[in-house]
Amino acid sequence: MFSASVIDHEITRSRFQGCLLGGAVGDALGAPVEFLSLAQIRERFGKDGITSYAPAYGGVGTITDDTQMTLFTAEGLLRAWVGEASGGMGSVPGVASRAYLRWLLTQGIQPAFHRDVLSDQPGWLYQQAALHSRRAPGNTCLSALEAMLKLGEPARNDSKGCGGVMRVAPAGLFVWRRAGQRSSQDAFALGAELAALTHGHPSGSLTGGVLAVLIRELADGAALPDALASAKACLSARPGHEQTLLAILHAQALADSGVAADDAIARLGEGWVAEEALAISIYCALVARDFRHGVVLAVNHDGDSDSTGAITGNLLGTLLGVEAIPPEWLAPLELREVITELADDLSVFPEWNLGIDPADEALVQRIWTKYPGL
Repeated sequence: MFSASVIDHEITRSRFQGCLLGGAVGDALGAPVEFLSLAQIRERFGKDGITSYAPAYGGVGTITDDTQMTLFTAEGLLRAWVGEASGGMGSVPGVASRAYLRWLLTQGIQPAFHRDVLSDQPGWLYQQAALHSRRAPGNTCLSALEAMLKLGEPARNDSKGCGGVMRVAPAGLFVWRRAGQRSSQDAFALGAELAALTHGHPSGSLTGGVLAVLIRELADGAALPDALASAKACLSARPGHEQTLLAILHAQALADSGVAADDAIARLGEGWVAEEALAISIYCALVARDFRHGVVLAVNHDGDSDSTGAITGNLLGTLLGVEAIPPEWLAPLELREVITELADDLSVFPEWNLGIDPADEALVQRIWTKYPGL
């Protein structure tokens, strides 16, 4: 393991790229079969199920709302840091919620409040034309964001759909890399806060905290079982944790049981709700022989294949690094360059000197234009 004070930049870059690209790859692999049963998947693709990209949303290697929202999470976190480093006072969840409202606009929906969300500085990510496309976005995310009264406030619903947890992996990377607040508890708090912006049930938000801790620990070089121990310790201290903790324990027990993977995943659920999606992803990451094996397992089941593929890809990509992702999955991946650039920016943002009397005024202008701190 290594700490942020002694960073191997190449390892860090590999893990950060692995996290975001791995999630996008899992998302794209699962996209064509998201609404199919395992029997239907095998009828269409053969006894091994889907093992390579198939057409979805007018292309091959196309992402869904899972990756779209993950990218806006990363962008919102970077904009929060830029604002803070430049002397601003906005909260991280508040700035991130503005990022999610920009995503909402890409889906063709105007928020009821905060109609100035673009202001005169939409930023770099919003200007990526390929993101302005609806890819079966979750109804809870859409309705919660459209009705958001105050930036950064928790959603006023009782949803525990997986739309909160599937997008928060960047929170773990961000916490591990930033100065000051970078503990597992900090990662848990941020991941849970971000998920709670749209999902009001404890399982809808606490699962986001768990994933953020797992990603933070894996970025720091931990083995997955050790990362799980840290995440469970954080989770157990929170009210309403029982449902999520039980799902994680079930996943770990099945991973050690020798039960066939199809049966094990079916016992964990279908992934439409947050604790099931998290549990399936943890199981697949624990039993994976390599990145390909784990992600293929994660998308071949009855249920929310793209979300479980995305979360499993986040976990294994961080654990194994970007080199572990099959090149034939990376090459056609939609928005690969944008995803890579965001991952690289997350890996180096504390090194941007944006304070008083910066050494490189051109850098300050470039970063502020890309990630306006609001």
